[in-house]
Amino acid sequence: MIAIVDYGAGNLRSVARAIGKLGYPATVTQSSGDILAAQAIILPGVGAAADTMRSLKRLGLVEPLLEVIREDRPYLGICLGLQILLTASEEGGHCPCLGVVPGMVRHLPVGLKVPHMGWNQVETLIDHRVFDGIPRGTNFYFVHSYFVDPLDRSVVAAETEYGVRFCSVVIRSNLVATQFHPEKSGEAGLRFFDNFCRWALER
Repeated sequence: MIAIVDYGAGNLRSVARAIGKLGYPATVTQSSGDILAAQAIILPGVGAAADTMRSLKRLGLVEPLLEVIREDRPYLGICLGLQILLTASEEGGHCPCLGVVPGMVRHLPVGLKVPHMGWNQVETLIDHRVFDGIPRGTNFYFVHSYFVDPLDRSVVAAETEYGVRFCSVVIRSNLVATQFHPEKSGEAGLRFFDNFCRWALER
């Protein structure tokens, strides 16, 4: 079973619909028990890092998520689900995050229209099963004002250009996380979800 973590953010139902359309067993949940029992975790998100961390703490989901990650179970983070993996975010001054991936979440450069909203190319840098059948430079849909800046560049699996060249996919062991929204990205997004779920459930 795949647990889609519900901490009060939007886009949960569209993610669940996409996973269901592909035929994978998934449940939208706020239960720590469901998270600890799941074969894989998906954490979608829109909004602010501080609000997300407050919601996860209030629901008692921080430690279950960290435990699942430590146990090397597959995790897919989407947008804020990527950003909260890092050490901290500049959003709201300085917001401590989960600290799983060392680095900072930074605001897009001054002078750019924010949020960065719409279709943009994702330039893959590594071969991985989540990219099977997705050509380098495929367009995915973005909505964000902040981007991740990992200290370890080896985790940067794809980049995107928007005034600055930023990390748009992080992959490290069991972690896969995207700045773009697969659930808003049409056939390419469905292919990405299918690749992740197939890889995750075979691990």
